[in-house]
Amino acid sequence: MSKITYREALNQAMCEEMKRDDRVFLMGEEVAEYNGAYKISQGMLEKFGPKRVIDTPITELGFAGLGVGASMAGLRPVIEFMTWNFAILALDQIVNAAAKMKYMSGGQYSCPMVFRGAGGSAARVGAQHSQSLENWLANVPGLKVVMPSNPADAKGLLKAAIRDNDTVVFIENEINYGDVGEVPDGEYIIPLGVADVKRVGSDVTIVAHSRMTGFALEAAKILAEQGIEAEVIDPRTIRPLDENTILASVAKTNCAVVVEEGWRFAGIGAEISARIMERGFDDLDSPVIRVTGKDVPMPYAANLESLALPSVLDIVEAARVACGRG
Repeated sequence: MSKITYREALNQAMCEEMKRDDRVFLMGEEVAEYNGAYKISQGMLEKFGPKRVIDTPITELGFAGLGVGASMAGLRPVIEFMTWNFAILALDQIVNAAAKMKYMSGGQYSCPMVFRGAGGSAARVGAQHSQSLENWLANVPGLKVVMPSNPADAKGLLKAAIRDNDTVVFIENEINYGDVGEVPDGEYIIPLGVADVKRVGSDVTIVAHSRMTGFALEAAKILAEQGIEAEVIDPRTIRPLDENTILASVAKTNCAVVVEEGWRFAGIGAEISARIMERGFDDLDSPVIRVTGKDVPMPYAANLESLALPSVLDIVEAARVACGRG
């Protein structure tokens, strides 16, 4: 077990998989000579050479399409987008090619590949660079959507994603890249589609993913000081969603709060809330409460950016209301 950063855990996962399988390669803007826009691919060009760590022009649609073709030909590309905001330019290849290839070819072709990069808000980079688009991508059949919240999960989930035989959208969080945590050395794989109970509690279930998992754990500490024990669940994989773990928690606590950084309308929180209602209605003592980002393009000013995002105190307040202590 080593203490490393979230970005180092991602680097370790890719290096281990490239050593294990020579079909795996990394491609994207600045991933080779510059070591990645966020230094995720630090040192990989020296280790694996320019045929497996490939710099591309600023052409998201183009290199996403190259990755789709390579995966159809038997390789296992990892395509890095500088941020998922820029991946909007490549949605045709992600949605209309990679996600649908197996279905549209009658199973003759598949696209085992990973599209990865930073998502969510950054820090004062404005509306075009601070978006949580996981609900767009999770809406598409054929795509798996993964969002790790800590270094260990980042390594274990990325290794699983690279080995997966379908197309995986892997959304990291820019703010989390410097987070330090204990990460198992060597072979460490977390199956896709399995949620993790980050904190055990009995009074209220808080479901949160990506950066919001840390917010939920901070909120749980405050709630504990007030005599409320919150159970915090990180789905880790948004699609397929491990709803059984969420429902088992709700059956114990009888109330739930769902937290997401993204917009409220048609968000991930709406999906999870609906599933709790559909399958766990009899266990609920109160309506599921959603805590979400505000329904505005992300402001540039630091004070307004902070107001647009969910806060720890927002989660505390929602949890108190959900379990009848509001």
